[in-house]
This record gives sequence, C-alpha cells and structure tokens, in this order.
Amino acid sequence: MTTQAAEGLRDRKKRQTRAALSHAAVRLVAEHGLDHVTVEDISAAADVSPRTFFNYFATKEDAVLGPDPDTGPRVRARVLAQPAELSAAAAVREALSAEVAAVVAEDRELWLRRMCVVQQHPVLLAKVFSGGEAVERELVAGIAERVGLPADDTYPLLLGAAAGAAFRVAVVRWSSVRWSSTAASLQDLLAEAVDMLAGGLADPPSAQSQSQSRATSPQS
Repeated sequence: MTTQAAEGLRDRKKRQTRAALSHAAVRLVAEHGLDHVTVEDISAAADVSPRTFFNYFATKEDAVLGPDPDTGPRVRARVLAQPAELSAAAAVREALSAEVAAVVAEDRELWLRRMCVVQQHPVLLAKVFSGGEAVERELVAGIAERVGLPADDTYPLLLGAAAGAAFRVAVVRWSSVRWSSTAASLQDLLAEAVDMLAGGLADPPSAQSQSQSRATSPQS
C-alpha cells in the first residue's frame, strides 16, 4: 500500500469515526435531552472509547453540532469562484446558498434532527452562532480578495459580518417554521436575508406602502 493510499484510508476512517460520534450525539440528545447525555454515552453508542471521543470533539455540545473545520476555506473558495459579473453581495449569497445546499444534501436527516435539537436547547443555538467566527474570517478574506481590498478594510469586514448575521437570522427562521408545508427552504431564507442587506435594508414593502399613503393623504 502506498503512503498516499494509507493516508487516504486513515482520513476516511477519521471522517467515519467523526460522523459516527456526531450521529450518536444528535440521536441521544434528541431522545433524552442534552442534560441527560454524557460523553461516555455518546462514545458507547459510536463504539469508541471516551479517549477517542476527545480526539474529535472537546465537549458533547461540539459533538452534537459537528463543526466542519473545512467549512471556512470552502466558503472562501466558493466566493472566489462566483462569476465576475456578480456583485460581491451576490457572490456571497450564491456561495453561502451552495454551501448550505451541499451540507443538507450530504445528510439531510442528520441536518434536520440536529437543527431540531439546537432549537430545543438555546445553549446550542448560542454555540452555533459563536462558532461561526472562524468561517466569517475566511468569508471576509474571500470578499477582500474578490474586490481587491485589504482584509481589514471596512467593506469586506462589514459585508462578512452582515452575511454572518443574515445566516443566523435565516437559521432561526427556518428552524421555527421548517415543519410547515409552505415553509421556505433554508437556502431561500438565506438568499432573502442577504438580498435585503444588498438592497440597503430599506423599509419592508408594507412599511413603504404605509409611508407613501401618509405622504399622499390630504391634510386635515
């Protein structure tokens, strides 16, 4: 077996073990609640030792959320790969939508159950948001490279932060209405939020209509 093949096998086994731990954590927390599940429970369900668990995750919360360390670099690459004619905001929208679609498609059942668990445990939702900092840094770097500005310039920093906020809003909205037969997809909600930001976050249509009505109504 060549060194390259051996490394590929090791990486594949690592991904499989990581996925098994994450699946077990999400299933157990969904069934018993976060406070009633231990690292030992998760390890036993995944048929590994607690020592092995800590090679992949620092806490049981991390195992539930299953953060992917490659997400940031992947999002950065997606931003840079968008057609040159797109605005920076549109490129970010398409990049994030593509990332979400790919993640959901990889294991839709796990994604749905994980988001259900997150919605039921606010501490996990807060951890999702705080854990997005590394991804946001990569996103900012991609925006900066795309528009030809330093990564510490206001524009890429602001667009990156705004896109992160748009993603958090989309996740909160989606997780609260996902069971409705008419619910929009997470990608649609994310695109809507980013488009609002790109449009300057003007008043929503209903507020604009009310404002115009007041402006044209006769004075008493």
